[in-house]
Amino acid sequence: MCSCPFILCSRSISGDFIIKDSNISTWETTITAQNGSIYTDSSQCEILSQAMIYLSLVFTLVGMPGNAIVLWILGFNMRRNAFSVYILNLAMADFLFLSFKFVHYLLYIINISSIFIKIPIFLFVVQTLSYISGLSFLSAISVERCLSVLWPIWYRCRRPRHTSAVTCALLWAISLLLSLLHGEACFLLFNNNLFLSCETLNYISDYWSIVLFVVLCGSSLILLVRIVCGTQRIPVTRLFMIIMLTVLFFLIFGLPFGIYFLLQKWFGNLNDGNMCHLFVTVFLYCVNSSANPIIYFFIGSIRHQTFQRKSLKLFLQRAMQDTPEEEGGERACSRKAEELETL
Repeated sequence: MCSCPFILCSRSISGDFIIKDSNISTWETTITAQNGSIYTDSSQCEILSQAMIYLSLVFTLVGMPGNAIVLWILGFNMRRNAFSVYILNLAMADFLFLSFKFVHYLLYIINISSIFIKIPIFLFVVQTLSYISGLSFLSAISVERCLSVLWPIWYRCRRPRHTSAVTCALLWAISLLLSLLHGEACFLLFNNNLFLSCETLNYISDYWSIVLFVVLCGSSLILLVRIVCGTQRIPVTRLFMIIMLTVLFFLIFGLPFGIYFLLQKWFGNLNDGNMCHLFVTVFLYCVNSSANPIIYFFIGSIRHQTFQRKSLKLFLQRAMQDTPEEEGGERACSRKAEELETL
């Protein structure tokens, strides 16, 4: 059983599950059969795992172009606002995860009949980096939107201009640091030559993920209650729909991936030698990462008559619309202040 996301689960020539022992070196690991023996029976778990691998490959082939289009349009062909900066970075995190899983599973399928496979450890760091950063950006989007609803005048008139860019850069740095200090990467890269043990650092990254999840759920719940039950009418914009759908998809399809590894680390072998749960959670996260671009373009295409290739930029622009933010400068601030005073 792979107890860490950095350990590559592979199979023998006959298709049986085997595990790579990660105590050789940073760049090369030896494949050994789990519990000292190779499985000979074809179980339902193995069939399910194989199905999850091929389905994950299908979703990566759909999600990578979708996130690449979002990156291209938001990065080079559209003027960015506070929220589109977060969407841009979230698309980058999703693209990194899907690219890693595509390479990982492709190597799994076309596994060479050799005993040794050289896999750079940084490929496994990318998996943890993409997950932590994706969760971080989702939490930041939810908190940002929550602030814009609770304190609209401060948000539109007093919010620092480059808050989104600075926040994203900080979250990337924290995610990269935690991914380098997480799991097998810490032991292989640093060999415990740190001021804290790798085991302690692993728990720090786990607690950070838990904090992000609490922030995400708390801010999303506050935002939903404020929209539904608030005394002041707040328009439900396309951007609000995107945020709610993206958070909902993450809670359904993305969260099991993180919960699995937390439980695996804290409570030991969950699967009793089976790989089903691992491959299912990875497949669900591939669905989550592939669904985000579809959500953006679907929300942007609502009430639009035609769908043409040249309209993708228009759809994304419409998806990023947040009507109160369309108003400009002091006029918007003064108008909002007058409305609040009359209430």
